[in-house]
Amino acid sequence: MMAKGSARTSLLEPAPFFHDVAEGPADARAFWVQAADGTRLRMALWPGGAKATILLFPGRTEYCEKYGRLADDLAAAGYGMAAFDWRGQGLADRPAHRADMGHVTSFDDYRADVAAFRAALEGLGAPKPWFLIGHSMGGAIGLRALHDGLPVQAAAFSAPMWGIAMHPALRAISGPLLTLAVPMGMGKAFAATTGPYKVMEFDDNPLTTDRAQFDYMARQLARYRELRLGGPSNMWLRAALRETAALLDRPAPDVPALALMASREKIVVNAAIERRMAAWPGGGLRTIEGAEHELLLEAPERRQQVLAAILSHFGAYPPEPVVVT
Repeated sequence: MMAKGSARTSLLEPAPFFHDVAEGPADARAFWVQAADGTRLRMALWPGGAKATILLFPGRTEYCEKYGRLADDLAAAGYGMAAFDWRGQGLADRPAHRADMGHVTSFDDYRADVAAFRAALEGLGAPKPWFLIGHSMGGAIGLRALHDGLPVQAAAFSAPMWGIAMHPALRAISGPLLTLAVPMGMGKAFAATTGPYKVMEFDDNPLTTDRAQFDYMARQLARYRELRLGGPSNMWLRAALRETAALLDRPAPDVPALALMASREKIVVNAAIERRMAAWPGGGLRTIEGAEHELLLEAPERRQQVLAAILSHFGAYPPEPVVVT
């Protein structure tokens, strides 16, 4: 059960957006979006260019402002961008039992979020065609959305969560432990090795090798503590492991795709990305050497490799010409 926001007067009521820490285009707008179950979500839209709209599916713990700089880069290339706060993170409704915990009972909850965001974008007339960038958990949500028929011209995945990095000993016992956690009343407890939000130090961070990008993220969370999020619940972890396994077992969707992974990855499983892309007809895979998990917030030379690869991929699938009869 999510703790509901109080303002629900319309589907696209304006929502707060923290321009000062996003460092993106000044024309960003944010809206409240309501999912079918009543959960209040947040969406940010940067109109950018009229070429197309890129849907940015963020990872776990993330929020719209984190991608302000990316919106700036995409606008320079002629693209608009939309980003989303999934339920339980950013300014979206948080779990009623603990606001600093990442928690869902099933990844079907995120499918409901995607449906709500898609309807909102249609209502706003976000320029088409649409393209998808899915980062980390957003890569899992995005892959499922492609199976559900999300109408995008092409997709790119940044360090997608198609497998979760875990210590081998913990992985071996995670299935039985998580199966028992819910009936034992531990489904809403923090998953093993996680806990409440802690300020991360640069020297031992698993996200980026770039100090300036690390400080960019740190400033956002220092100034707006309401964006902070701690570890996931046992129930979230069980749902995530089930979803990643199910997605790997399915045939690839009929959408042109590019996946990028970090050579120094510590959060998701690169072998799962390799397996998925090996079975994706026409799919591309690229490793960014020396990079860590946050490929879109890496050192300039690595980040430029990522952006160039994504834009080249999207550019290969231009809008279909309109035939006038």
